[in-house]
Amino acid sequence: MNIFEELTWRGLIADCTDAAELQKRMESGSITLYAGFDPTADSLHVGNLVPLLGLRRFQLCGHRPIAVAGGATGSIGDPSGKKSERQLLSPEILSGNISRLKLQLANWLDFSESPTAACLLDNAGWTTPVGFLEFLRDIGKHFSVNMMVAKESVRARMEDRDGGISYTEFSYMLLQAFDFYVLCREQDCVLQIGGSDQWGNITAGIELCRKKLGRQVFGLTVPLITNADGSKFGKSESGAIWLDPEKTSVYRFYQFWVRTDDRDVIRYLKFFTFLERQEIEALEKAHLERPESREAHRALARAVTTLIHGENAVGEAISASEVLFGGGLEGISERVFGEIAGEVPSHRIGKARLDGDGIGLVDLLVLAELSPSKGQARKDIAGGGIYVNNVREIDPQRSLKSTELLFGKFLLLRKGKRNYTVVVAE
Repeated sequence: MNIFEELTWRGLIADCTDAAELQKRMESGSITLYAGFDPTADSLHVGNLVPLLGLRRFQLCGHRPIAVAGGATGSIGDPSGKKSERQLLSPEILSGNISRLKLQLANWLDFSESPTAACLLDNAGWTTPVGFLEFLRDIGKHFSVNMMVAKESVRARMEDRDGGISYTEFSYMLLQAFDFYVLCREQDCVLQIGGSDQWGNITAGIELCRKKLGRQVFGLTVPLITNADGSKFGKSESGAIWLDPEKTSVYRFYQFWVRTDDRDVIRYLKFFTFLERQEIEALEKAHLERPESREAHRALARAVTTLIHGENAVGEAISASEVLFGGGLEGISERVFGEIAGEVPSHRIGKARLDGDGIGLVDLLVLAELSPSKGQARKDIAGGGIYVNNVREIDPQRSLKSTELLFGKFLLLRKGKRNYTVVVAE
């Protein structure tokens, strides 16, 4: 399949300007395209993956991608899809975020020497030197207020009598249009891709390129992802799912994909992986026949986690998952166990309590709040429902000593199948 057929099959085209002409351009040779990423945080998140992987898909099909870190646009804030004014970031925070995003973007595009080598740019480089009067004269005169207020992202905010929209965010469209104009002029960029909420900003840039350069350029939007239950994609109970493992552990990242709703899993395999069509269709068949096997979910989690964190990290995430499903602890590293410890309740005790005869398992179960009383703890142990380091314990007289600590400081307690607590000895 060519890139257009590929995107269509995957359901990754929401809108496209003059699709027939764009396809003709791409069939005649390599084109340059771009997507922008605003530095509103110090890490990308899973919601950024569709346009980011879109750039990579185009590159794999022989086209040249440009990733733009929005040092200029990020200082203003895009009103698209927002119900209220963004909190403006300080120059110091913005600079730090841009530095982190540049490092992340470089992980998933090919920047090696080749005709299709990716390019990473900061739009502050061409926006900051332009004075306010110069920008109004050379760029602003090409936009009517009538056209700007007709854009969905602006109109929705203007209809909110209480919140409204500031002149700052109202001007965002002009800055993004200026990006497309500069990239078309300096980099021969003819296509901008982004989420469907960017349609108004993208078409504004197309108009500016036509008026100032006399060139036809194109816009293509990918769908905004929502879960089958209507909830916002990319959120978990603990917040956003970040691509930075310091903000979202690899284990939690892997689990986010494993827990995908059955109704979404095939769609997400198409959106977020580079698995071939035959493989995805085979997974879809298996999912329809035996959804309880969760084969498609594991394939999705493995593929996306490998893409973002690497093959070794996937193995560790799977090991951690197996531990929390009753698997053995043999060979698990302290770092991986630390991720497990971050996912379940924990209780701290003095290490000295494990010296000598140690601490009774009954006492520890009460201390760790797995059993409400010593009497219930004895019943839980006798009933075979208590595990220490994932090994069943059936002796109510059992004591635990420091020699049984994992990595010299942890005990993993479990009651039943899923009720875990980590005891940290200090």
